[in-house]
Amino acid sequence: MAVALQVTDADRVDAPSVGALAAEIIADPAAAEAVWRQIECDPDSIQTPYQRFDWTMAYLRACSQVGKARILVLRDRDGRPQILLPLVVERRFGLRVARTVGDTHANYHLPLFASHDAASIRAEEISAALTRAARSAGIDVYALQHQPRYWDGTANPFATGGEPEASNGYGVTLEPDSEATMRRVFSADARKKLRSKEKRLIEAHGPVVYRRAETAEEANRFLVAFYAHKAVRFAAMGIADPYADPSIRAFLAAAAAGPDSALEIHALCIAESGRVLATFGGAVNARRYSGMMTAFDPDPEIARYSPGDLLLQHLVREQATRGRLGFDLGVGEARYKASICDETIELVEAIIPVTLVGRTYGAVRQGLVRAKRGIKRDPRLYAAFQRLRKLRRT
Repeated sequence: MAVALQVTDADRVDAPSVGALAAEIIADPAAAEAVWRQIECDPDSIQTPYQRFDWTMAYLRACSQVGKARILVLRDRDGRPQILLPLVVERRFGLRVARTVGDTHANYHLPLFASHDAASIRAEEISAALTRAARSAGIDVYALQHQPRYWDGTANPFATGGEPEASNGYGVTLEPDSEATMRRVFSADARKKLRSKEKRLIEAHGPVVYRRAETAEEANRFLVAFYAHKAVRFAAMGIADPYADPSIRAFLAAAAAGPDSALEIHALCIAESGRVLATFGGAVNARRYSGMMTAFDPDPEIARYSPGDLLLQHLVREQATRGRLGFDLGVGEARYKASICDETIELVEAIIPVTLVGRTYGAVRQGLVRAKRGIKRDPRLYAAFQRLRKLRRT
């Protein structure tokens, strides 16, 4: 059996395979669409919304990375696709580094597994297949960040031996009975307080509506409000606004477009004026809503009613009612996450070195991850880091 590596559209390089897995690297993402969507649509597959074809392609196109994309497909002895992982290959410090797609805009970089059996393939076998593929494709190292140790109760072989990241993800399981979910996720006291805040908000500003963007125009209106609210927040924190980047705005607009969009945007609005009070956006597939971004109106006369919390409560109910099974709020610690999430999604960064310089890069990278984790988890060090970052922006 041979491992077929498509390094460019014109060239195909074969390398001998000594294991049960055959690794194929496809340079044109469009050429991988059929097998990609086949795995995506299989109810037995294990996946996050961030590796959907539509989410990935929206990001690659908006960020001008299509030419750097490489789609890794691992097949069994019979040629059946078992694992698919979108990558970009870039030059960094003179090395060719294969990274997962989406950077920090994707909270989780789990590969698509065709089945539970695919996810049970030994990590050593996967690593060997990736190494053989990389040598033929000229890749020095794989740097796979935000790998969940487990996803929906299934162990992720790509996380084996990975370096724990500075922050984890946080989620909650949704039940078919949406009201049962609400009672479990929000305490009786929390629900009472939010009903009171919503009542007072309506008394002060008029009736409100909860909306899910259903057209490109509506999505754009919610995004405009999100950018404005988030800019104020980042300025107050003294850090650069990642959403000011035109390519990221183009990505979000593209991902939110279409009847089966890869990104769902929800908003709490004043009914009469249409003023957007809070927004929440998440990557979606048939089974999960995975929160990517949220913001609320910083006006004290609005913020006092906790519009973000009101929207979050509505969103959890709405997702459960629509039959989704999982809901998560992404990576990083926050009060609103701790208040509702009962699942910690442990994350690691997996480094698979191929060459000697790749091993050096991997060792340095893992050292940086450890240092970041140490700073983030020490309140005094983190406070000092935040002050330094703010000073650098002034």
